[in-house]
Amino acid sequence: QKKIWASPSLQEYYNLVQYNSQAVRHSLYSRRDSHLHLHQNHPKQPTRFRFFSMAAAEPKESPANNPGLHATIDEATKGYFMQQTMYRIKDPKVSLDFYSRILGMSLLKRLDFPELKFSLYFMGYEDTSEAPTNPVDRTVWTFAQKATIELTHNWGTESDPEFKGHHNGNSDPRGFGHIGITVDDTYKACERFQNLGVEFVKKPDDGKMKGIAFIKDPDGYWIEIFDRKTIGNVTEAAAA
Repeated sequence: QKKIWASPSLQEYYNLVQYNSQAVRHSLYSRRDSHLHLHQNHPKQPTRFRFFSMAAAEPKESPANNPGLHATIDEATKGYFMQQTMYRIKDPKVSLDFYSRILGMSLLKRLDFPELKFSLYFMGYEDTSEAPTNPVDRTVWTFAQKATIELTHNWGTESDPEFKGHHNGNSDPRGFGHIGITVDDTYKACERFQNLGVEFVKKPDDGKMKGIAFIKDPDGYWIEIFDRKTIGNVTEAAAA
């Protein structure tokens, strides 16, 4: 009996099942008819069609479901990691207070550039008691930590009456959005933030996405607040 294949994926699937199975054969030919219709309408792209059952088996994050995503990571990138995100601040005294007292971060390293009149403050959740005492070694140690924040201060902005602040990315033209902080309990953290006078963009029970919050730092940058106990439920529909 001559068989008509709608695509190579159909043939590969057919070869995996028992050839003499009545039930499987019926299922295959039923699906073949459906794929043959697609093949006839798109003769130049026969290799792009797959069984829906096979596509459904692919994880949502697989390259098959995300065009442009490479399945194999280049060996040359082994050892790469996300080390920092940077944004500019108006007043380091105000920002350092917020990130240390409000968010509990430590100052990992400060770098000053007098000739260019700016300073960098690297904030993070690392134990600074483990940091080297030698200034150069401490810089190297800092740049070996993951997920730090680099606060950039251009000298003079804190006292310049003409300085109106930096764009936070959340008004037109939109660009940068926010950073995210994991906490033990979103509701308890936000109650504390409220008592400390932190400005909210969204409280945990505002809007449709319950259980996550957004606050602002002194320069107006948004910070998402969430916890591991509830984030799965909050994003369940989007994750499926």
